Amino acid sequence: MKINIAHLYPDLLDLYGDRGNIIALTQRAQWRGIEAKVQRVSLGDPLNFAETDILFIGGGSDREQNILVEDLVKRKEELKSAIEDGLVVLAICGGYQLLGQYYQMAGGKKIPGLGFLDLWTEAGSKRLIGNVVVKLESELREKQGAQLLTRNLETLVGFENHSGKTFLGKGLQTIGQVLYGNGNNGEDRAEGVHYKNIFGTYLHGPLLPKNPHFADLLLALAFERAGTSGGLTPLDDQFELLAHQVMVQRILGEG
Repeated sequence: MKINIAHLYPDLLDLYGDRGNIIALTQRAQWRGIEAKVQRVSLGDPLNFAETDILFIGGGSDREQNILVEDLVKRKEELKSAIEDGLVVLAICGGYQLLGQYYQMAGGKKIPGLGFLDLWTEAGSKRLIGNVVVKLESELREKQGAQLLTRNLETLVGFENHSGKTFLGKGLQTIGQVLYGNGNNGEDRAEGVHYKNIFGTYLHGPLLPKNPHFADLLLALAFERAGTSGGLTPLDDQFELLAHQVMVQRILGEG
């Protein structure tokens, strides 16, 4: 078995240890005897989205987003087609914002997004920073229960640091509800977005090592899209899951 992972703009979008998400995906695949090939894709580099199983887009500053928008637009139609075909996408912070309509900066200038999702981001007057605990939305909990058995945890933990406030249009689902922290905008208790196999979120940390059950969900969805049956081989995650649960209890206890 083999899985192809594309890391989009690793030289421009890599805030707060985001590359750790790639490490977690590849390691959890390899522990199961699955070959994990990672392609690092920068400005102008070729990428066949149709042959990609998981696409990862990390976080970056406004400057980096301005630089790569032109390159992303050239890839827009091919990427859109792959997304509609079920491509698994994990987009963090700036990468998450780029999936939407625009990012409006403090001075009023708008950085255009790819427009794949009906969401938009506005610069806020203060940074939203700190630990976050999110209760996963019910559909994701059910998918975990169906495919991952004992890894059916109901929460995500992570760290956020953003001034942008993201708002979702009607019909879009969130990843979950914020139990502690700010999430998308610090106002509606929503965190992230979930559309088909796209997952956009503000959770750094990096996200996946802190949430091995969520990493496995992405892997399972990628194999499901590829038509591979049988699910994932369970791993002995007792220490990882205990660490996750301790963090949840600690963060909620502080709150």
